[in-house]
Amino acid sequence: MASVKTLFLKVTFYHVADKTSLLQAVDTEHTVDSVEWCPLAGCRHLLACGTYQLWKPEDRPADGECQSELDVDEPPIRLGRLYLYSWNEDRSPCPLVEVQRKDTSAILDMKWCHVPVAGHPLLGVADASGSIELLRLLPSEQDTWTLQPCSRLALEKQCLALSLDWSTGKAGRASDQPLKIISSDSKGQLHLLKIREAGPGLQAVVTWRAHQFEAWVAAFNYWQTEVVYSGGDDGLLKGWDTRMPDTAAFSSRRHSMGVCSIQSSPHRENVLATGSYDEHVLLWDTRSLRQPLADVPVQGGVWRLKWHPFQRDLLLAACMHSGFTIINYQMAAEGEQEAISLSCPLPNSLVYGIDWSWLYFCRLPQTQPSFPGSDPEARTADQDPTLKVADPSPAPSSECLADSDGVGEAPLQPSAEDKKDGRLPTTGIKICDCDQDLEAADFNINLLATCSFYNRVLHLWKWENI
Repeated sequence: MASVKTLFLKVTFYHVADKTSLLQAVDTEHTVDSVEWCPLAGCRHLLACGTYQLWKPEDRPADGECQSELDVDEPPIRLGRLYLYSWNEDRSPCPLVEVQRKDTSAILDMKWCHVPVAGHPLLGVADASGSIELLRLLPSEQDTWTLQPCSRLALEKQCLALSLDWSTGKAGRASDQPLKIISSDSKGQLHLLKIREAGPGLQAVVTWRAHQFEAWVAAFNYWQTEVVYSGGDDGLLKGWDTRMPDTAAFSSRRHSMGVCSIQSSPHRENVLATGSYDEHVLLWDTRSLRQPLADVPVQGGVWRLKWHPFQRDLLLAACMHSGFTIINYQMAAEGEQEAISLSCPLPNSLVYGIDWSWLYFCRLPQTQPSFPGSDPEARTADQDPTLKVADPSPAPSSECLADSDGVGEAPLQPSAEDKKDGRLPTTGIKICDCDQDLEAADFNINLLATCSFYNRVLHLWKWENI
């Protein structure tokens, strides 16, 4: 990054719903809070989704017997479920297809490792039992995939594991660079873990008290992985050198409420984004943390932040009661900078999970029609099988929007024009799952996923940046 001395001088607000089409709504059955696209080439069509369901003893079906006082005082149980979905490459009206579900302890966060470990993609999960679990992605029958547990480590007794981050967020990890996870818990502690790649397995390195109350989030500096950041319900943003974790390297009260989301930029060294219950997203230069580079109000608590995998200026924010927001930090002329905020409110919703897809669109070279006298733009479904709408046969938990009049419990009702625009392109476009076609990528079209907690819905969106 050439210079970060200038403050972001301008924040422009737009309504992103005008450029966003809802492609699919999936009923997750449980309240849902985490969604993650696989970043590894060849597996980018896979999407993991985690749920968090608070089950109370009084919800237990009556068995005709009187409950004792002890039964009434029984604490609630936090149940979860891990879903694995596959993007259906035949471009059917319901592109996400469930390929696996696994009942677990309630899931609070999960992240894919950005490099294969022992030859396989690896998913890390933070759960309500206070544990970090690793699941290895393996091919299974009928050309599909499955997640299999391979290691589990309890962080602390009687706590919730609230977040985790891998040290591999930036491309170009050195072969001798240790593979690490940083995690936070409900007691305000941070836990540094090391991955034994041969297993793979988890090994505790160091644990320390970072915050007075819940440590909502912990994240690596992807450019200096000895450095981690944390945010807590005490309203503090802190930085740590994991080689000397007894004292914070810095502590900031710039956020006025609990800090619950942090992500280091994978594209620009020294750039850090943070979000809080105070409904602000701050952008920082990590070399000078006295004041942020930018302050973008988003009208909702910021539970998660995700930088775009390929476009360095785009930041995605899960804004809880206010839906989601796309922030575009653009370099303006003569070194000045501009922040453009595009919001998509989702009424009666609580958006916790959000992620960009690593799949991208490439425009194919124009070709001549394959039959005389025809116009490629006027070909009918009978003439071109690629234009046919498949007979919808979704899983029971999936709602297809391309040909429906509504989205069930989903909060957004697309208009007829939205439904038309909501179809993915079927001609002149291919969807790419690896990096070899990046030079031909059309990043004006993007896929992203969000999950709505109380609605129990996973949403798949198409956003056009035009």
